[in-house]
Formats: sequence, C-alpha cells, structure tokens
Amino acid sequence: MDTESTYSGYSYYSGRSRGSHRHGERSRDRHKVRSKDSRSEKSVTINTPPAEPLLGDSVVRGEQVQDDNWGETTTAITGTSEHSLSQEDIVRITKDLEDSVGLDCRRYFTLTLAVILGLLVFLTPIAFLVLPHLLWPEKLQSCGTACEGLFISVAFKLLILLLAVWALFFRSPRAGLPRVFLFRALLAVLVLLFVVSYWLFYGVRILDSQDDNYQGIVQYAVSLVDALLFIHYLAIVLLELRQLQPCFSLCVTRSTDGETKHYNLGQLSIQRAALAIIEHYYCDFPVHNPALLSASKSRAAKHLAGLKVYNVDGEFPAAPAEGPGNNAAAGLAHSQSRAMIAAAARRRDSSHNELYYEEAEHERRVRKRKARLVVAIEEAFTHIKRMQEEEQKKAPSDVMDPREAAQAIFPSMARALQKYLRTTKQQHCHSMESIQQHLAFCITNNMTPKAFLESYLNPGPTLQYSRDHWLARQWTLISEAAVTSSLKDGSIFLLKCVDFSLVVTSKKIPYIQMSEEYIDPKSHKFVLRLQSETSV
Repeated sequence: MDTESTYSGYSYYSGRSRGSHRHGERSRDRHKVRSKDSRSEKSVTINTPPAEPLLGDSVVRGEQVQDDNWGETTTAITGTSEHSLSQEDIVRITKDLEDSVGLDCRRYFTLTLAVILGLLVFLTPIAFLVLPHLLWPEKLQSCGTACEGLFISVAFKLLILLLAVWALFFRSPRAGLPRVFLFRALLAVLVLLFVVSYWLFYGVRILDSQDDNYQGIVQYAVSLVDALLFIHYLAIVLLELRQLQPCFSLCVTRSTDGETKHYNLGQLSIQRAALAIIEHYYCDFPVHNPALLSASKSRAAKHLAGLKVYNVDGEFPAAPAEGPGNNAAAGLAHSQSRAMIAAAARRRDSSHNELYYEEAEHERRVRKRKARLVVAIEEAFTHIKRMQEEEQKKAPSDVMDPREAAQAIFPSMARALQKYLRTTKQQHCHSMESIQQHLAFCITNNMTPKAFLESYLNPGPTLQYSRDHWLARQWTLISEAAVTSSLKDGSIFLLKCVDFSLVVTSKKIPYIQMSEEYIDPKSHKFVLRLQSETSV
C-alpha cells in the first residue's frame, strides 16, 4: 500500500476579500478539491517494497483473493491450479540442480576414498601372509600348531573388524555437510599412516631379507589386525560416545512465527549440531504455515493505507503579495495540518480495538466451523457403521474395501472439512487424496471420528505432512565461527532455507555442585502416649 504525503494548496486573496473569513474558507476548500482532482499540486508517493512470497506455490499467493464462503454451493474439492515460472524461478532451479550435482559428486568421491582405504586395510594382513608363499616358498620354515592357530585368530579378527567397520562407517548418509567431519578425517589419516608404516617395515625387514620364519610373519600380521581393532575402538569413542553427555542447551527459534524449542546436545561441532537441529525440527516443530502470516500483513497494510503524512514545516506556494491575510492563512494551514496529524495518531491508538474484535470474530468463526465439521464427521462414521452391518449380510464378493468406502462417504464431509481448513489456513497442507487416504486408514483400523479429526484440529509435526509442502532441498548454515569448531557458550548460528530461518543460540549447562546433609534417624522419632483412663 502506498502512503501519500500531500501538500495542501491554499488561495491568497486581495485586501477586499480579506474580511470575508467564511467565504475564504469555502474558496480554499474548493481550491483544495480541485487541486486534489487535477493533481496540479506537488505530491510525493512512497512505494513500500512488496512482501516476497514465502512459498513459490501459486495456491498460497491466491489465498487473499478467494472468499472464505466459496464452498457453500460446492460439494467437491478440486486439486487443479495454474503455475507460472519467471526468470528468477528458472535461475533458482538451475542453481539448485548445479548444487545437487556438486553434492552428489562430493558424496561419491568421499565414498570412493572410503572404499579404497577399507580395501587397503583388509587386504594388507592377507597380503602379509600370502606374499612369502609366492616369492620364496622354498626358504620358508614349516608352520606348526601355534602358527596354524594364529591363522584362525586372524580370520575371526578380520571378520569382527569387517562387521564393526560396516556398522560404524558404511551407514546411509543422513545429510551432506558443508565441511569435512574433522574426527573422521583424522581417523582416516591415522589408519593410512599406520598401514603405510607397517608396509614400510614389512618391505625392509621381510621382503628384502626374505625372512624364513613364517610364524614370525604371521604374528606380525596378527599385531596389525589387533592395532586396527584398537583404532576402531578409538573411532567409537570419538564419533559416538563423546557426544552422548549433554553439555549445551540450544534454543531454536523459527524466524517467521517465533516457534521455539530447546534441545540438549553434547560436544559437537557447529555443523554437526546444525544437522541434529534440522532432524529435531522435522519431528518436533509444527509445519510452517505462511498463510497464517497473511492476516497480520494485510492488517498492517490496511493501517498504513489509512494514514497520511503531512509536511507541516514545508514551504507553501508563494503569494502574489505579502500581507496580514496571507500570514493568517499560513497560520491556519499549520493549525489544520497539526489537527489532522493528531487525529491520525488517535486513530492509530484505537487500532488495538480493531485487532481485538477481528481476533474474536475469527475465533467465533473457527468454533462454528469446528462444530459443523465434528457433526459431519460423526454422521459419516455412523453411516460407515451402518454400511459395515449391511455388508456382513452380503456375499464376500460384494463387500466394499476401505478405499471404496472412504470415497463413498467423502462427499458428505468434504464441504465442512474444506471450510474448516480454509478458515484455519490449512488448506494447502491437506489435499483431497491425502484426506481420502487418511480416512481409509481410519476405516481399516476401526478408529473413532475423534481419531480422524485429530490430524486436522491440532496441527502435527512437519513429517506428518506431504513432502512437497515442507521438504527443503538445501539448508544454508550461516555462522561467524568456523563450522568445524566445537560449540561454545554463546554461539549463534542460522539455518536458512527458502521460506524461513532457524536462529540457534547455545548456552552451556552449568556445573552443578551437590552436597550431602546427614540427618540422624533418631532425631525425628516421637512417642505417642495414650491415657489409659477414659471418660464415662
């Protein structure tokens, strides 16, 4: 909405007409109307920047122009919409594709390095045992009972190590982080240096000299496998056990509606903490509904539309001649402008009444829609029970499945449900197909009408809705500190997606000092003495 800053025009009269004050006011009013109609006077228009749409869906953008009572004469829910793409949308889609290709390449590159390092680790002990038989078999001493027992030890230790590495490292990645996981990179470097050191020692002391003590070679391979098992234990401590003890309390606030949650996390880096916050967000936060913000924006725009800013101290049009009448007209103009500013301020102060009555009317409408919806759902479920009783008397081939039953009774509740969803701004979160699937699910599991309505009366967590409404392709982590650094007291970072941001602040859990106070068990004992004599 535009806010106009208008300079009112004034007429200046000769000395003969100065005495007629009422006539002068009427002339000024007529001149003011003419100047407003013809736009001949000086006018400044301030255009406020339009609010950016929170979602790219055209259905949400068209919410404000649709009537809330459109469903009074309809009984079906349509799912058609028109979509248009601008040049900015095409650029954004292209950028998302490029980013996704880069992330996939980096993920596959990391996986390739991990597979190569794993093959090197598992093939090294086997190569230590096989190479002497291939290069100098005639010089090797016979392998006794103890040596053969070491073969079994190496085989089982390698099997245990293989299962442990698969369980810890080769898991499905939950997300793509912006930086390398520091501890995992250090462990990979440690394993690589360790294996290279064993190969160097093996090449200098065994391959060059062609050592004939095969039992010593087997023990050397066993020591390598034992060291790899200890490194795996170190990986469990650094990657899994270190972060279990809570050390920080993180406050997560959604930027659009102020929804706030608190989480306790352990010793994590900023990017790992951000990943944990996003996982908790999808499970704990209610779904982001930009339609709920449209009411406050329209109210603010309506309020700005009713205000006009007058330039009291501005210069007025020059009079043809100076005189006491002109000074009086200028003083009157100043007083009128100040009076209009005061009236605008009083109107602004009374806007809280409009807000109060608007919210009360909205709550009344929601209760009315809810009552109609509850009655419609109960009648539909009663009809379902009647149908089930009738189907028990029919042949098995004529029995209706839950999907067909849901489609049969859905039109009876469609109008009441959609009117309630539109009133509570939830219509973009529930499609006709999802409602019918939920209805069929409730019919299959013999749920009550209250169980069916719970998903619509009380908005659930984000994961309960369709992925098209909430799943962000990419989150952006914004932090002043390095994302690989550990969390600290007072750390602040942002998690930004297309529609909103999550502002995260961390506080360190304080050290708690507990003391013990001993209470003697005999100090609070007492004896109850009863009189043996009773009154007659």
